[in-house]
Amino acid sequence: MKAGVLYGVNDIRYTDFDDPVCDKNGVIIKVKACGVCGSDYPRILKKWKYNLPAIPGHEFSGVIVARGEKVQNVNIGDRVVAVPLVPCNKCDNCLAGNFSLCDNYKMLGADLYGGFAEYVRVPSTNVIKIGNIDFESAAMIEPMAVALHGILGIKPNIGDTVAVMGSGTLGQLVMQWLKIGGIYNIIAVDISADKLNKAKSLGAKVCINAKEKDPVEEISKLTREKGVDITFECAGSTITQEQSLLVTRKKGKVSYLGIAYSGILLSEKAFESIFRKELTLKGFWNSYSAPFPGQEWYRSIDFLKNDLINLKSLISHCFELSKIRKAFDLVISKKEDYNKIMILPK
Repeated sequence: MKAGVLYGVNDIRYTDFDDPVCDKNGVIIKVKACGVCGSDYPRILKKWKYNLPAIPGHEFSGVIVARGEKVQNVNIGDRVVAVPLVPCNKCDNCLAGNFSLCDNYKMLGADLYGGFAEYVRVPSTNVIKIGNIDFESAAMIEPMAVALHGILGIKPNIGDTVAVMGSGTLGQLVMQWLKIGGIYNIIAVDISADKLNKAKSLGAKVCINAKEKDPVEEISKLTREKGVDITFECAGSTITQEQSLLVTRKKGKVSYLGIAYSGILLSEKAFESIFRKELTLKGFWNSYSAPFPGQEWYRSIDFLKNDLINLKSLISHCFELSKIRKAFDLVISKKEDYNKIMILPK
């Protein structure tokens, strides 16, 4: 088969690779679409920590073309999405149903070969039927479930004023889930005018360009110096990680969803906000609950089937698998804004 194979840091090539072999409990998926996650860029371009050669890509959908003799939950020809986390099902966290916190998990697209390929082997427990959902939207169910995992965990209330720090794909999905949950006072913050325009179209009531205005000052004015009820940090930036503490009201809540890529040294004012305002800080990792893979995945699929959430408009670029190098060159060059990038094997 053909695949986008990573041989070293920033060395991803379209090349021949061994076809996956189906085991008794697994299936082979012909990949139809695979999204490039925001976490893929730094890992592939700067700091890959898994075995090489590797096939990245953990946000993918496709069609089952083979299944093992013990597989009963899906059939050849089924349209499916792949759940990337493979839990050990033995550690204390797994036994408690906290699969996102598994001590010994494997991840498709990292520890195991992933979706930047024509075919991929997946445990049958890690596939869910998608019916007639288009493959590109289905490839975004994973980040959709990540966003929902954070919202279900922080429990916003109708009428809350919410700040979303970072209006990339994850932030845009958080905003859409908030609206579905009856939260309309949404303040979107980013440094990209294009992303803020998209946030506005998705229902953000106020958009703040952090290149032009200080978000902390602006949110203070908007909330009569009280701060927002909840802040979702979706950028993974040291700046927004600190600002999230400053813009949240007393007794408010901060949800950290963005992945950190460097250490953070908090200012005195930001750190004191945690205890002086008695903030609740919660971090959310991955997208899973019990029974595996959890309500985050099944609710996402249900809302997609009922056209209640917009995913296709979040896709800014599509590349054939053979052009995978160009997808990462686009990110490196920064010559144009991008949102969700999709890799499409033929």
